[in-house]
Amino acid sequence: MRFGFGLPALLQRYPGVAAHYLRMPHVEKGMTVGLFGGSFNPPHAGHALVAEIALRRLRLDQLWWMVTPGNPLKDPRDLAPLAERIRLSEAIARDPRIKVTALEAAFDVHYTADTLALIKAANPGVHFVWIMGADNLASFHRWQRWDDIAAHFPIAVIDRPGSTLSCLSSRMAQTFARGRVDERLAPSLARRSPPAWTFIHGPRSSLSSSAIRKGRT
Repeated sequence: MRFGFGLPALLQRYPGVAAHYLRMPHVEKGMTVGLFGGSFNPPHAGHALVAEIALRRLRLDQLWWMVTPGNPLKDPRDLAPLAERIRLSEAIARDPRIKVTALEAAFDVHYTADTLALIKAANPGVHFVWIMGADNLASFHRWQRWDDIAAHFPIAVIDRPGSTLSCLSSRMAQTFARGRVDERLAPSLARRSPPAWTFIHGPRSSLSSSAIRKGRT
């Protein structure tokens, strides 16, 4: 699959980003892979906890920690350079099953729906599941083609402080209520036909990227 830009142009556009971060991680047919995307501005222990819970509870072979070049719902002026966010992600994503990648920058995609469609088309026979923190579920309906994501990808929602009740009344949770899977069946989620989603309870971290940026750690 071709890059949206040539590799030399990409390396110039994103200074300090090593070429291997601009490629899709290698995966074999039959594997189960979690897709965990965000601006990670900055990444923190709360993100690492979500990744750890997803790996364990969903019994994933890999988790792709996808650092986005930007977020259409956030002010780009607040965003740290991509290379810095990748470096910080690598520093806290210690599990060897976690693959830090910036593939969205390489293929010039801007919306999660497009990213997921691209990944799925490039990796037939791989079972993917979208991973998101519960704090994002309340606003999920604001994402571009959010219902298309839910209709074509299993989704695992990981509990976050203050989000347990509010997110379950979200538009996504109500629209796809029939697709909810008991969290005891979470290991089978990636292989289920969507719409299929589950809410996973577990340890929670109160850290947030916005609070860290404001110095309220």
